[in-house]
Amino acid sequence: MTQDSETPTTDVRGVGRRHLLGLGAAAAVGTLAAPAIVRADTKLTWKMVTSWPKNSPGVGVNAQRLADSITAMSGGRLTVQLFAAGELVPPFECFDAVSSGAAEMAHASPYFWQGKDKSFHFFTGVPFGLFANEHMGWIWYGGGQQLWEKAYAPFGVQPFYCGSSGPQAGGWFRKEIKTVDDFKGLKMRIAGLGGEVLRRLGVNVVLLPPGEVFQAMQSGTIDAAEWIGPWNDLAFGLFRVAKYYYLPSFFEFGPALELMVNKKLYDGLPDDLKEVIKRAAFASAAESYADFSYHNVVSLKPVMDKEGVQVKSLSEDIVKVLAKETKAVMQEIAASGAMAKEVYESFEAFRQQSMTYAKVMDLAAYEMREVGRDA
Repeated sequence: MTQDSETPTTDVRGVGRRHLLGLGAAAAVGTLAAPAIVRADTKLTWKMVTSWPKNSPGVGVNAQRLADSITAMSGGRLTVQLFAAGELVPPFECFDAVSSGAAEMAHASPYFWQGKDKSFHFFTGVPFGLFANEHMGWIWYGGGQQLWEKAYAPFGVQPFYCGSSGPQAGGWFRKEIKTVDDFKGLKMRIAGLGGEVLRRLGVNVVLLPPGEVFQAMQSGTIDAAEWIGPWNDLAFGLFRVAKYYYLPSFFEFGPALELMVNKKLYDGLPDDLKEVIKRAAFASAAESYADFSYHNVVSLKPVMDKEGVQVKSLSEDIVKVLAKETKAVMQEIAASGAMAKEVYESFEAFRQQSMTYAKVMDLAAYEMREVGRDA
């Protein structure tokens, strides 16, 4: 599926679902009952909920920047107030908050809601999947945006891509992973399809909100945890509770951040405010990726210098087993429903093209740079 226009379009209509989230039926119903079309001179104040701890590096900070950008770019006609994880709704209820109208917007990641439709995984990223630049290309120009809107339409949610961390870390472990058997019995905090792949290898998968990861590792509730990468892991202090640090992950090469907007409310905005939201999300995508790229680079050495920390990578034999299990998981997801099948086929076709291109261009460029390092 290809996109004819220069940027993603917004064509589908969704229907909001009633979900109170402890905010009261009157509040949710009142929001959804707002006039379909907002007057051009009307000033609005919208709530943006997030899955991230307040001001957390990369994710929380860029959510706040995005909220501030929309407010500024709209000239104050659309003021966005940000609420960090737990301040208005729990971190894993952001999607339902936007769907119901309890919050007008949210900043999170699609795999948190994969229980609603397995196709959601592809809009975050999957094991052995697309890198950030490739994923961005598929979303914006390869038909991914239209499929994303189609997948979210039944829930009344309008999605926008708004950033990536780039390749993430494989996680912090209390013991070294030498063979596949070392995964058996581990209790690990991990999100997304990487967790499903590891579950099939004997890992007890635990999905915890970001703000609870350190405490769970410290208390021994879990034996291993993945968060994001050197920058965020350093800030969370994970080096204090585990010493084996695996880089990179097999499950998140370019995971996406998303801005969600209640579809009915978005459709009721004047065209210029719709464009403000869309363009602010585009700008946030670049800003967030640059933020992660720089800070991960400069944070790696400080992490490696922490006492006792050992940076490791998974062996080729382990990676092959992980890839085999990933293929089985992908096939099951593709067979789970018509939406998942459609998204999988589009995603996989572009992934194959990307791998061909990367081998002769990106990988070759990295190798060329290494050759020139000591010239």
